[in-house]
Amino acid sequence: MPKLNLPLSSGTLETYTVVNTPLPLPEPSAVRKFNRVAYSAAHVVVNPLADDDPWIDQSIDWERTIAFRDYLWDMGLGVAEAMDTGQRGMGLNWSGAQELIRHSLEAARTRTDALIACGVGTDHLVAGHDTTVDDVIRAYEEQIEVIEKLGGRIILMASRALVAAAQSPDDYRRVYDRILRQVKEPVILHWLGEMFDPALKGYWGSEDHMSAMDVCVDIINGQADKIDGVKISLLSAEKEIVMRRRLAAGVRMYTGDDFNYAELIAGDEQGYSHALLGIFDAIAPAASAALAQLGAGNESGFHDILAPTVPLSRHIFKAPTRFYKTGVVFLAYLNGLQDHFVMLGGQQSARSLVHLSELFRLADKARVLRDPDLAVERMRRVLAVGGVV
Repeated sequence: MPKLNLPLSSGTLETYTVVNTPLPLPEPSAVRKFNRVAYSAAHVVVNPLADDDPWIDQSIDWERTIAFRDYLWDMGLGVAEAMDTGQRGMGLNWSGAQELIRHSLEAARTRTDALIACGVGTDHLVAGHDTTVDDVIRAYEEQIEVIEKLGGRIILMASRALVAAAQSPDDYRRVYDRILRQVKEPVILHWLGEMFDPALKGYWGSEDHMSAMDVCVDIINGQADKIDGVKISLLSAEKEIVMRRRLAAGVRMYTGDDFNYAELIAGDEQGYSHALLGIFDAIAPAASAALAQLGAGNESGFHDILAPTVPLSRHIFKAPTRFYKTGVVFLAYLNGLQDHFVMLGGQQSARSLVHLSELFRLADKARVLRDPDLAVERMRRVLAVGGVV
């Protein structure tokens, strides 16, 4: 098996030998025989040869970006487009998101099996001391109009501007009541925790998650006919289960918990979560194969495949959690799904070589390195830039 030198947190190097063979790709006949709805939030592939200012500009390689979405669809996964995994509001602005959504919806229409939903937010509104709740409502309405004209389904993302403008939970009720009454199709709400985006601390009008949950559940259950489901990203299995059991009949819980997704998707005697996860971008073949096992009634097979990916995911999403996109794109590079390790905003530099080296080890243990020889070669290139030979 291939070997390479990997740095340790002690500042020394170890000779690491790849120990696992890759998971086999799921059989096409098993794809879509899932008993859970499963979306992968998807990253974007930049054009590394663009002559621009990479911390500011958005030069996207559309061919490779859409090819990655085809790869996810081939795995039987839906695409959650222009979300935080795509660096929305963290390198990808609303103008770029519109173009991304347009390209992805066009690609989806060429297939019969393409599940896709698109992120709607208020990120074109720059929040200031004079931002009002009415400004937030108008911003949501502007983005919804664009997506609905393109024929897209909506994921209603959390709003930094609303956090700045709201004076109480009633302001959240007012915004969501107004928006939900207008949408053409049921939406997925997204409660993104402050560990993913510090600017969202205090969402729903309280920094206490359980008090915030009361407001969110009240909004959802009051307009359940306008809501397909809710994705919560709080990295707490306990809070997700509590909220899941409080939802009105027919409203799905989509786990956004990249620490505990295996147990939450499997569920318990009182219910289960569907999935809308950034980690599925990085582990799509494992996610697909595991979901096929679950759909076939083999829960132990589901856990056998997915459980080894959890330590990898917890590492990728470790604090500061907002930098998890670096690990997701790094795995895409190691696996030959793009030809470079360059990101919007230069965020390939957001994690250390030690972090990336541990990611490599955990990816091997999870059997998600598609071609170990290629992965070793590409890992060596990244290490060489940092002076490791």
